[in-house]
Amino acid sequence: MAGVERHLEVVRTARYWTLGDDVASPSEVWFVLHGYRQLAGRFLARFAAIDDGTRRIIAPEGLSRFYVGREAGRHGPASVVGATWMTREDRDREIHDYVRYLDRLAEVSLAELEPEIPVVVLGFSQGVATAARWTTLGAMRPQRLILWGDFLPPDLDGFRAVTAWADTEVLLVRGADDGVFADEDLLAAERQRLEAVGLRLPAHTYVGGHDVLPEVLAAVATRSGPFGA
Repeated sequence: MAGVERHLEVVRTARYWTLGDDVASPSEVWFVLHGYRQLAGRFLARFAAIDDGTRRIIAPEGLSRFYVGREAGRHGPASVVGATWMTREDRDREIHDYVRYLDRLAEVSLAELEPEIPVVVLGFSQGVATAARWTTLGAMRPQRLILWGDFLPPDLDGFRAVTAWADTEVLLVRGADDGVFADEDLLAAERQRLEAVGLRLPAHTYVGGHDVLPEVLAAVATRSGPFGA
């Protein structure tokens, strides 16, 4: 006789990191979503390039952590830990949970600031899917949505995204040497999905691989060069 799968809603504590807490009246608030195997604190270090006293930058951490290394024996203080936003296991509830978590974090973080402050959401690598789902399924409607280093999730409801992103500037950022985009079939499939719902998203390519490079980030943040509106 097979077991019966059940679910129980619980309360848990999420961790996030910030830059610019001392900026009383930031001109922008950025929510930056890390990739697979990363931790928010380490990921946030990349954003020192735009921590210029005008922004508040918030890096939430995925709710599931795991040991990244494959060293033999027990894990100890030197073992590297990473985080993930989700896996394919029980995926719909994982998505539901992190969308609620990010909505709650945004609500708390923005409550103390001016109501019309511009918000930027940036997702890197696995964070691309997280950012796309959050801004489509959740309450977040940012002024800018930067999707860096991965494809949009194939399960994204394109028609819902068209509505949700109607007032959002969406930008795809991709490295010329990023192996993620080496598969022409995946690129074509994404292009077809976007065209089918009328989503025309600018995709800008930079010289570099699968990483948030400081000089590229600064150009994206200031809309310099090809990253202009």
